[in-house]
Amino acid sequence: MVSHHIIILVYEFVVHNSQLAKRELKKTLEMVSHVSIKLASERVNHSVASNNDPPRFYTPGEVITGIQDFMRGHGTYAEDDCLKASVAGVMQKVNKLICIRPLKSRYVGEIGDVVVGRVLEVQQKRWKVDTNSRLDSILQLSSVNLPGGELRRRSEEDEQMMRKHLQEGDLISAEVQNVFSDGSLSLHTRSLKYGKLSQGTLIKVFPSLIKRRKNHFHNLPCAVSVIIGNNGYIWISPHKSDILMEGNKDAIENYEIQPVGKSERETMARVKNCILALVASKMMLDDTSIMFAFEESLKYDNVKELLDPEAMLDVAFLTQHRINIIAEE
Repeated sequence: MVSHHIIILVYEFVVHNSQLAKRELKKTLEMVSHVSIKLASERVNHSVASNNDPPRFYTPGEVITGIQDFMRGHGTYAEDDCLKASVAGVMQKVNKLICIRPLKSRYVGEIGDVVVGRVLEVQQKRWKVDTNSRLDSILQLSSVNLPGGELRRRSEEDEQMMRKHLQEGDLISAEVQNVFSDGSLSLHTRSLKYGKLSQGTLIKVFPSLIKRRKNHFHNLPCAVSVIIGNNGYIWISPHKSDILMEGNKDAIENYEIQPVGKSERETMARVKNCILALVASKMMLDDTSIMFAFEESLKYDNVKELLDPEAMLDVAFLTQHRINIIAEE
């Protein structure tokens, strides 16, 4: 009699566990259905270069050439009458000047650069800002616009209100005002186009992929604004109205609490995925390349499709083709 009870209990245990196993298997299959699994040999090559010859890659300490023939540039040093690489990267030669450009590096700021940064700490009369450089950047209280654009000396009351103006975690756009001897940057946000950023999304790319231009603030035809920071931080947001650009305090506060519509979010997500596609193919980023990529991506109805390696390569290849056509004209 006892053995029968044991058999029944074992049977119920097996049935119960088999149902649990079926549910777990079903969940796993649903998760796997959204994952693309491929062999390493079948991975997509994101290269869209016109020539198939990859550039010569130099490692630290490797001899580049004789020092008597060329001038020493960034990423190089002289030793034993030879010019050697001090970083891992590819060579750039301008006349007799030789430089080694590292494939991955921190941002090295220059005066006048437009940057996007995140406030790390509120200190006495200044903010500490992350700008993707080796050292944290500094934003002085005297280098920001007061509410309403008022021009006057900063008081103790202004210092006490610093955290209401910018607090830890806030994103800002700014301009490099000065570069200190240790390489750290001093920023300013005195112009109305600079300041706190809200209602958008941030993308981080390699600073070497950002083209230096006179203007880094762009209002794209797709009703999206893009700030392409020289430091590799790119900010995407809905297009701001003229009232906001004039610095109206009430309008700005109202804008920051307004929800972003679904169509605007989808457009911003499409622009972001287009930038990721260009970055995957190591293409230079500016308003032209981003807009070309956006136009080429419209054939993909679902924004998620742009995250597939094949779609990313397709968008990048067509964008590079359009850029080559313009360059040939």
